[in-house]
Amino acid sequence: MDEINKADLKILTTIRAKFKKGIVDYQLIDNNDHILIGLSGGKDSLALVQLLGERMRIFVPKFKVTAAHISVENISYQSDLEYLRQHCEQYNIPFVHKTTGFDMEQDTTKSTCFLCSWHRRKALFDLASELGCTKLALGHHLDDIVETFLLNLVYQGATASMPAKLKMDKFEMTIIRPLCLLTEKEMKELERIGNFQQQIKNCPYEKESSRRDAKELITTLEKWNPEVRQSLWAAMQNIKTDYLPRKTSP
Repeated sequence: MDEINKADLKILTTIRAKFKKGIVDYQLIDNNDHILIGLSGGKDSLALVQLLGERMRIFVPKFKVTAAHISVENISYQSDLEYLRQHCEQYNIPFVHKTTGFDMEQDTTKSTCFLCSWHRRKALFDLASELGCTKLALGHHLDDIVETFLLNLVYQGATASMPAKLKMDKFEMTIIRPLCLLTEKEMKELERIGNFQQQIKNCPYEKESSRRDAKELITTLEKWNPEVRQSLWAAMQNIKTDYLPRKTSP
């Protein structure tokens, strides 16, 4: 990273402190972990490479990192693989590229976005197992998590989201989200400071996602409460079951 001014250094210091807090508060990294990063090429996963790469040099706890980009052969999405490789090399992180695919007609009850995400995630699980990784790190930040919380409330009727740390049973893998305390605004600042290269996105299904609606809802709620993201985050950890409707046995 090029030399930066005092204002940007202050932003970076705050981002790094919140990143460390997320790791410590939710015990995301253990000594001698081998962490696989799901590197999509977007700003969030590029930031995850940078922040974990910086953290890895501190060796407390001691861990190592590998980054993987999964291409889906039947989805139009271009990534500059050489740029991703070079970005990883800045932090001495090995880069792996794998290709997967799926039949869009196989399950018409699921959206294309869901199927694409599931197959890419499965490819990451398989690769993590192959490499002997103990954790899979994904680039979801605080906004992603509170948006998922709202989507589950509205569409699934469930109080659930994406936890900072999740032990998977089917794949014998632990998912971690080290960016969990960082906002999308902070990720954009890191993208600007680090001069991340934007990838070409041609996915024809992206506009079908309900996540854009959730983003717009949070923007509306922000007019009521500028700290709405932090309030929604706190709400997920402050569920008062005694004050919620519960069926009683007859």
